[in-house]
Amino acid sequence: MLYLLSFVFILSFCTLLVNRRIARHIGLVDKPNARKRHCGAIPLVGGISICITVTLTLSLFEHDLKDSGLFLASISLLTLLGALDDKYDISFKSRMIVQALLSLAMMHFAGLELATLGDMFGSGHVDLGGFAVLITILAVIGAINAFNMVDGIDGLLGGLSIVTLGALGWLLHSNDHATLTLLCIVFITAILPYIAMNLGLLGPQRKVFMGDAGSMMIGFTVIWLLLSASQDASEPLMRPVTALWLIALPLMDMAAIMIRRVKRGDSPFKPDREHLHHIFQRLGLSSRQTLAVICLLASMLTGFGIYGEIKQISEPVMFYMFIACFIGYALCLSYAWKITRFIRKIQGKEAVIETNVL
Repeated sequence: MLYLLSFVFILSFCTLLVNRRIARHIGLVDKPNARKRHCGAIPLVGGISICITVTLTLSLFEHDLKDSGLFLASISLLTLLGALDDKYDISFKSRMIVQALLSLAMMHFAGLELATLGDMFGSGHVDLGGFAVLITILAVIGAINAFNMVDGIDGLLGGLSIVTLGALGWLLHSNDHATLTLLCIVFITAILPYIAMNLGLLGPQRKVFMGDAGSMMIGFTVIWLLLSASQDASEPLMRPVTALWLIALPLMDMAAIMIRRVKRGDSPFKPDREHLHHIFQRLGLSSRQTLAVICLLASMLTGFGIYGEIKQISEPVMFYMFIACFIGYALCLSYAWKITRFIRKIQGKEAVIETNVL
């Protein structure tokens, strides 16, 4: 295991170094604008490097991952699509068509679909029947875009990915599913060098971004693992309601933001600066502090999901608690400007008091 993970880490680091040079040469870089407030042109190669690392690892080492060929082909296609989007800004409709087609391929060839919700509503076991195909497509598109939308500050996408994949890996390991556990660990190990470079820990000149290539690939990987773990009719490894908690923060952020955009009459896919990380920064937190707070919050939500799974808290209780958390989250975002103004006002008064005392 140590040899394998060392190989993954070194390969990921080396591909990042090579790909960032190639990216600068071909113009695959993110330039600052009114919405993106970073310095200089940053190579968008994090996702590409992680995809190459995972693909080579699963190709070179023996494993028992079911339908690995389809999985690798899917994440490779999404990575390519994301890279093209990073370079040429492909329309969201085109991206969603490809994501929907991959959902159909996943259902047809791998037999992975969201067929049951369990006893989520407290009215008995809910089988989706003929709606399973449509719900699965929506779930895949939702997961992909949830991780895409949280990629707003340095380290956030990588950090939230590790939180979700770490929680998933722990649950899978607890159920003795070594293959899927290993896949989670491989992804986490491949993400670590990216986080180090994304945060500038190796120097600002080596900084890289994940890009849509990475966010789409990670979102698809997460939903593939969640469906594999929760939809096995013979022996599910966790309940469907637990899956909601494992991606709670990205899912809540996406849903709340899209609802607000629709209410304003905007496209739900129109980018803005109203995500949770923007709010924390307006409150005066630095980028690193915002990263730490959001990852802590995500860990608490996933931790509660794991606790509920271990203690077998009833599915309706887990579901309605999730809905309550989402409503609270959405309300906080809706009144974010008022809350921010109120807190800033308090901070301003405190600053005045401290100045007078001094």
